[in-house]
Amino acid sequence: MNNIELESVVNAKLKVHLFKDYTFNGLQVEGKKKVNSVISGVSVCQELLEYSVKKKADAIIVHHGCFWNNDLHIIRGIQRKRLKKILSNDINLYAWHLPLDIHKTLGNNFHIGRKLKINYKDNITKYVSWGNVDQKITGIELFNKIKKTFFRTPFYFGETGSKYISKIAWCSGKGQSFIKQSGEFGVDAFITGEVSEETIHYAREYKLHFFSIGHYASERNGIKYLGKWLQRKYNLHVEFLDIYNPI
Repeated sequence: MNNIELESVVNAKLKVHLFKDYTFNGLQVEGKKKVNSVISGVSVCQELLEYSVKKKADAIIVHHGCFWNNDLHIIRGIQRKRLKKILSNDINLYAWHLPLDIHKTLGNNFHIGRKLKINYKDNITKYVSWGNVDQKITGIELFNKIKKTFFRTPFYFGETGSKYISKIAWCSGKGQSFIKQSGEFGVDAFITGEVSEETIHYAREYKLHFFSIGHYASERNGIKYLGKWLQRKYNLHVEFLDIYNPI
């Protein structure tokens, strides 16, 4: 597949034109024209780049790429080292961020709900989903379910939460600020990737159960299943590299 065509088909699939993001979605660094072999991962990092070079990949696809709006546009230090590795090996670097978080069948939010067997109902905001479980569960039961499903121990706060949980909201990644909208909406529990100091006060005052499952853990599946879709539909060879991150 041509490298520009690859960008085009994914942009169309994820409806990139509908998003105002704080990063560039698509081809961030141009490499060779022909793409057959792809390595994917959650975030661009030296380990991912070294592995891609070792595997002679034509392209790298990530959720968190090299360029963000708040960055200084200076190529030095780690940024220089990463870009030098990419450019000197003629590798294409693609990144898809917010459009991949909320895609209806590939997105990170979709997979959180699917894996935890939450029946999706609707969205509270563009980036926050909500639904319910078939049978009411306790906070500890949901804690254990998350731990088993995502292979990590979540941060859990349920000091003032209801005895049973039925109505759940969730948002992948750094979505802890959405606890306010979720609390106003009236959910029993809110699940996201990260936690801040103020999050606990909101959880306590909205009387809900709060779970931080880790930014990385909450966003592994979107990029992984985007790769599976590309492999199935366009016969590309795509390998997902799972680089452990405790956050």
